Amino acid sequence: MHISIETTSGLERRLKITVPSEEFESRISQRLTEARGRVALPGFRPGKVPLKEVRRRFGQGVRVEVAGEFMQKTFTDAVQQESLFPAGQPNLEVVKMDPGIDFEFTATFEVMPKVHLGDFSKIAVKKPLAEIASEDLEQMLMRLREQRKTFVAVDRPCADGDKVTVDFEGRKDGEVFEGGKGEGVAFELGRGQMIEAFDTGVRGASAGETRTFDATFPEDYRAKELAGQTVQFTVTVKTIEESRLPEIDDEFIAAFGVKEGGIEALRKEVQTSMQRELDAKLRSMMKKQVLDQLDGLHDVQLPNTMIKREIENLKERLMGQMRMYGGRTQSALNLPDAPFEKEAQSRVKLGLIMNAVIETHDVRPDPDKVTARLTELASGYEDPASVIQYYRSDAEQLRQIEQVVIEDQAIDLILGRAEVEDFPARYADVMSGKVLPDEDSDLDPDRSHDRDHNHDDGHVHDDDRSQ
Repeated sequence: MHISIETTSGLERRLKITVPSEEFESRISQRLTEARGRVALPGFRPGKVPLKEVRRRFGQGVRVEVAGEFMQKTFTDAVQQESLFPAGQPNLEVVKMDPGIDFEFTATFEVMPKVHLGDFSKIAVKKPLAEIASEDLEQMLMRLREQRKTFVAVDRPCADGDKVTVDFEGRKDGEVFEGGKGEGVAFELGRGQMIEAFDTGVRGASAGETRTFDATFPEDYRAKELAGQTVQFTVTVKTIEESRLPEIDDEFIAAFGVKEGGIEALRKEVQTSMQRELDAKLRSMMKKQVLDQLDGLHDVQLPNTMIKREIENLKERLMGQMRMYGGRTQSALNLPDAPFEKEAQSRVKLGLIMNAVIETHDVRPDPDKVTARLTELASGYEDPASVIQYYRSDAEQLRQIEQVVIEDQAIDLILGRAEVEDFPARYADVMSGKVLPDEDSDLDPDRSHDRDHNHDDGHVHDDDRSQ
C-alpha cells in the first residue's frame, strides 16, 4: 500500500492510497470463487457454474463491493500508519479500479486540531457561599403544600389564586387569530399562566359573566405575529374554584416516602433534598464560569465536520423537547443551520479544550467520586441500591457516569489553578440564578449530562405559560 498526504486547506487532508493490482484482483477472484458455490443459473447444476460465467455476470458488482471494503479497511490502516486523527468520516472516491492496474482511491477528511492549553491562573471565578436558612426550609414546605393543593367551587367574583375556567375568543383586526379561541380553558388567575392583560380583563368577574376587553401582548411574546399587538378578547367565565392547601398531617408526610418521625423527619428529608440541589447548582455555576473563560482563553481551529454534527444534535434535541411538550414538529432536516451554528461552535470548541485538559493531565475517574455520583443519582428512588446496581451492571451507563466524573475532576483541576473569590449569597438567589449578573447563557454548562435521571423530590417546577 502506498500513501501520499496532501493538506488541501486548514484541517482538511487528502490521502491518495494505492493498493497493488495483484492484491486487489486476488480478493475479487476469491469472492467470485466463493459466490460460484452459491449461485444458481439456468442450465447449470448448483455449484457447477463456470468461474468465467460467474465473473461475466457478477464481476463488476463484486469489483465495486470489494473496492468499498478495501477503501474502508485501508483508510483505517493508513491513518494509523500516518498517525492521523480524523475528526469525522472521510469522503472516499475511487480513482482507478479497472482490471490489470493498481487500485487507487482518495480519502478527504478533516483532522482533529491540536489544542495548546492556556494559563489557567488567568481564570477568575466567583464562588457563592450559601446555606439553607430556616426561612428557606419553611418556604419550601409551603411550596410543597401548594403543589398538592386542591380546588373547590365558590360563588363569588374571581381573585388571584383562583382556578378560573373560561371560554374565550380573541380577534385581531376583526379576525380570530390562530390560537385565539378556546373552550373550557382552566388557569390560575394571577400566576402568569396567561398574559397579564388577560388576567386583568378577567379579574373580578363572576361565573356566568361575559366580558369583552382589549389586551396587549408583551413585546417578547413567543408568537412573533402577536408580540406587542393589541387584540380584543371576549371571555365567558364558566366556573371559579378556590384553592385549599393540605395540612401537614400523616397522609401528607407519607406522600414523600417518610414513614415515621413525623414533621421533623419530613423537614430533614426536604432539607437534604434542598442541599443536594444547592450543591448541584453551585457546581454548575462554577463550571459555567470556567467554561466561559476557557473559551476566551483559547484559539482553536474547529473542524467543520464536528460543527455540522453538533448542529444536527442540537436540532434533534430541539425536536425532542417539542415532542415532549406536545408541540408541532417537523423533520430536523428541514430546520436551517444558522440559528444553531454559534452554539454548535461553542460546544465543539469547549469539548476540544476539555478533552485536551483530560488527556494532557491524564485525568481518570476517581472510584470514590463515581460511587458518590451514583449515590446522588439513586438517592431519590425508593430502592437506591437497585439503581446503583443497574448502573454498575451496564457498561455503557457506567461509562457515561465516569465521563461526567472525569469532566468534574477536570474542572476541579482548573479551579485549583484559577483565582477563586468567595462571597456570601442567599439560597434563594443561588437557586433562582440571580446571584451572578451574567449567569444566563445559551450554553448549558452541563451539556454532557443530559442523561442524568431526574426524579420528583417535591421541588416546584414552573408551570408552562400559555396564551
